[in-house]
Amino acid sequence: MDYKDKELLRSEFNLSATGIGSVPHREVKGVCDTILKLFPKMPFWPQFPKRSPYEDMNVQFSEGLPTIYFDMEEGRLILKRHSKEDELLRFWERFLAEDLSSFLISSEYAPGLYYMVEEIKKEPDRFGPFIKGQMVGPITFMAGVMGEEGKTILFDQELREAITKAMALKGLWQVRKLKETGKRIILFLDEPYLSGFGSAFVAISRDEVIDILSDIIRYIKEKEQVLVGVHCCGNTDWAMLMQTGVDIISFDAYSYLDHFLLYKNDISNFLERGGYIAWGIVPTDKFSKGITVFQLKKQLLGAWNRICNGNIGRIIQSSILTPSCGLGTMKETDAILVMELLNSLPEEFLHMDLD
Repeated sequence: MDYKDKELLRSEFNLSATGIGSVPHREVKGVCDTILKLFPKMPFWPQFPKRSPYEDMNVQFSEGLPTIYFDMEEGRLILKRHSKEDELLRFWERFLAEDLSSFLISSEYAPGLYYMVEEIKKEPDRFGPFIKGQMVGPITFMAGVMGEEGKTILFDQELREAITKAMALKGLWQVRKLKETGKRIILFLDEPYLSGFGSAFVAISRDEVIDILSDIIRYIKEKEQVLVGVHCCGNTDWAMLMQTGVDIISFDAYSYLDHFLLYKNDISNFLERGGYIAWGIVPTDKFSKGITVFQLKKQLLGAWNRICNGNIGRIIQSSILTPSCGLGTMKETDAILVMELLNSLPEEFLHMDLD
C-alpha cells in the first residue's frame, strides 16, 4: 500500500465506528440489521456466544485445526494426542497447497458472518467503504488448549508453529469471504491473553509474542490487501504489539487510557509510519446509562492533545471508535445502548476546528 493509499484510508477512517465482535443476543437477523443501521460505514459481523457453544471465541475458529477437536459433552477444546504425527503431516500438506477449504468457518459456527456478507452484497451502495471481521488471536487460542503434562500448547514448539500457520489460513479464508462484499477488509486478532503481559500468569516472552503475531500478520497481508488489527482489552506492552507489523492497535480506552499514554513516543511513531488506533471508548463492563457522549468526547480529546500537542486533525483521521471490548457479557438492552452511544459519538467531532 503506497503513501497515497494510506492518506486516503486516513481520511476515510475519520472516527468510523464499529464493534469488537460478540453480542449477548441469540437472534441473528435482528442484531445484524441493527449493526448495519448503526455502523453503515464500517459494519462488523457479530458473534453470538450465548446462541451456541460453537460461538465461543476459541471454539469458533477451531474447525480444521490439526490435532484439536471440540468435545461437546465437556464443552472444551481437546488435544488429540494419539494421532498427533499423522495430523501434523496432513496439515503441512494442506498448508503448502494453500487449501483454504479445509480451514473455512462454517455457517453453523459463524452465522453472523454469512448473514452480513449476503446482506451487504444485496445493496453494496448502502454501505462501506469497509467491513470488519475478527478472529481469536493465535496466542490466546493456544493458551486455551491444554497439551502434554498439564501445560498449554504454547509450550509445544511443534504444535505452536502448526497452529500459528493454521490460524493464518483461517484468517486468509475469512478475508476472502468478506471480500465478496466488494469492501475494504479490516481483520482484528483478539488477544485478551496478553492483558497484563509481563506478569507470572503470561507464560510467553516478548520476542515470542512478536514472532507469532508477525508471522500470521505477514502471511495474511502478503496474500490479500487487508488491514490487520490486534485487540487487547486489558493493559499490555503496547510497544511490543506495534513491532509486529500490525496496522491497527485496538484497546480499552475507557479504563486503560493513562496506561496506553505511557507509550506516547511509540504511539506517535506508530501513527507517523501509517498505523491506526481503535479507541475502545464506550465501556462494556463498566457501562452506565449515565455515561454521555460529551464525557467520552472530553476523555478522547484530552488523550489526543497529550499525544500530538493540540494538532489533533491527523490523529482523528487515523482513528476508529469502538466499545472497550465485546458486548457478549452485557444485558441485551445495554448492548444496544452501547452501540447507539457509539453511533452518536463521531457526530460530536464533526464541527470542531482542527487547525
